[in-house]
Amino acid sequence: MELSYRWVIVAAGALMSCVAIGTMFSLAIFLEPMAIDTQWSRAGISSAMTLNFLVMGLGGFAWGALSDRFGARIVVATGAVLLGLALVVASRAGSLLTFQISYGVLVGLAASAFFAPMIALTTAWFDTNRGLAVSLVSAGMGVAPMTISPFARWLISAYEWRTAMFDIGIMAWVLLLPAVLLVRQPPKPAVAGGASAPVAEGTGMSVAQALRSPQFIVLGLTFFACCAAHSGPIFHMVSYAMLCGVAPMAAVTIYSVEGLAGLGGRLLYGVLADRLGVKPVLIAGLVVQAIVIAAYLSVSQLDQFYVLAVIFGATYGGVMPLYAVLAREYFGQRILGTVFGAATMLSSLGMALGPLAGGMVFDAYASYHWLFIGSALIGLGAAGIAIAFPPLPRRQLQLA
Repeated sequence: MELSYRWVIVAAGALMSCVAIGTMFSLAIFLEPMAIDTQWSRAGISSAMTLNFLVMGLGGFAWGALSDRFGARIVVATGAVLLGLALVVASRAGSLLTFQISYGVLVGLAASAFFAPMIALTTAWFDTNRGLAVSLVSAGMGVAPMTISPFARWLISAYEWRTAMFDIGIMAWVLLLPAVLLVRQPPKPAVAGGASAPVAEGTGMSVAQALRSPQFIVLGLTFFACCAAHSGPIFHMVSYAMLCGVAPMAAVTIYSVEGLAGLGGRLLYGVLADRLGVKPVLIAGLVVQAIVIAAYLSVSQLDQFYVLAVIFGATYGGVMPLYAVLAREYFGQRILGTVFGAATMLSSLGMALGPLAGGMVFDAYASYHWLFIGSALIGLGAAGIAIAFPPLPRRQLQLA
């Protein structure tokens, strides 16, 4: 029973990541109707997404530390209540500043309560197939563009953006609060004589030592650059496609195709990482990501967008869970929530760059070309940094 329950943890984590990230990224769907209705600038609205990621980074570190101390359930329960409340409040914002605070700060704080705690909890439940399990939890993010985004677009078309955002807030409560009840800590492992097991290099480290280690520095910088590279293209993809002449609803489907491909990419990269090793799979994925971002500059037709969306979605979706697996291998389970929360904080700073930079680029040049050029260069930089990862620890503890 205990062995099979670990897949319930995976399912709960996938649902939570889908709802949390899906509601947050749905701002990309709200961007156009909000700008038309309120006359707020695209940069101003997009800055709420930047605040999302800044707050999400700080929150991820804090929530991760709290989950190490108190367990994941209380953390994700708090996040579930706050997420629905934040969306309801944001839907009633009467000024850009109010919207930026309610959506940018509160939604980011709430969304950060799920990823690091549930990833850390999942790694604690799995000794084998850990890469696949973490990828499945992260796959909820890939499902989000296929579910939350089209649902948001349909609500906006049927009603208007405020009603749509309010309804999504209520939906978040309905889905997340029951899922919280499924979250529990793994059973204590039994120690068997004569066994051998891999030992994480950082198991004996304190948090301070871990955060100053070369392993964490490379992990954090790679995670930052990776997210800085893909955040802008992801967030502004719908608007970019519409500028290229793609119809609004069809443009949203590009985002959905990315999400579907990301789901498959997470499974593929998770299996490859278990078989070939995390580091080479990560580096290859980062190189492909950079190439595909640059390729968007040469497309204008819907079918061309679809082709690149499959590759782009599979790549950025596939590499994201690998950072958690690396953190678990380097630092062990005891401080994983805190360490991965700190890495997530750096990644969130990278995610914060793209939406704001894209909005500023568009407001200045009425074009997204420089966004894609800069993002591709940053993506290549991420691959270069990842090459400096130290070898993964594979020491064996032999028990007499």
